[in-house]
Amino acid sequence: MQHLKINLPAKIKLSESLVLEGDSLNILRMLPSNSVQCVITSPPYWGLRDYNIKGQIGLESSLQEFINHLVGIFNELKRVLRDDGTLWLNIGDGYTSGNRGYRASDKKNPARAMSLRPNTPEGLKPKDLQGIPWRLAFALQDDGWYLRSDIIWNKPNAQPESVKDRPTKSHEYLFMLTKAEQYYYNYEASKEIGLNGNHRNRRTVWNINTQSFSDAHFATFPTTLAEPCVFISSKPGDFVLDPFFGSGTVGVVCAKNDRHYVGIELNPEYVDIAARRLGLAENNIMKVAV
Repeated sequence: MQHLKINLPAKIKLSESLVLEGDSLNILRMLPSNSVQCVITSPPYWGLRDYNIKGQIGLESSLQEFINHLVGIFNELKRVLRDDGTLWLNIGDGYTSGNRGYRASDKKNPARAMSLRPNTPEGLKPKDLQGIPWRLAFALQDDGWYLRSDIIWNKPNAQPESVKDRPTKSHEYLFMLTKAEQYYYNYEASKEIGLNGNHRNRRTVWNINTQSFSDAHFATFPTTLAEPCVFISSKPGDFVLDPFFGSGTVGVVCAKNDRHYVGIELNPEYVDIAARRLGLAENNIMKVAV
């Protein structure tokens, strides 16, 4: 699929939903300040996937470089976010590589194989859990974000692991961060049904199954994880941004619920998948050359 190309220093006006192909940081610099109400995203995890794309995030030579890279992107994103806006950030963890420099395939998940893998971070040991979600959350807090909630995404259908010396990992973190002390929060939309059948304020453990999507090579961000974030932190007609758009799940949720979306994605293959999934017209997709 051929996409419209634009070049810096053009500024991108937000009047309708868009998918922008290119580097997240460069494209964010082209977006207007205070223009999106909500950000929902799941960046690539460090040392777990090789997308074979120049400039990809997740294969930095050190964990600190990965954290710094994301902090820089989210700092620019803070400018684009409205003052009363919210960032919902899903990030997974991982174990040290033991300096093997590769990761073997798995019968249940052959795509996990990697020929290149970063070394064990300084200060950690072989088999250590790296604590990446909290390292990133604290780095963002230090950079000025308000860390308002840590949500446990519990996966009842979590994929089995071939381990016999620790529990199988069946959760990830979803952090709620805000730009300011006061922000838009739809309390009524946040309510869930409690054990007694009454509606109550949403708790911090969300039981949500993973979802597969046939066109994507890897597990996708589930619509049922994005939905409460959209309802709680935006209103109909608002813009919701995902700077790591992937196969377009956040866009799917926004399109079904009267929100505009802006998706940024580096991988052309995933841009095409998202475009087909969303039924986008050619003028709603831009390849941003820098």
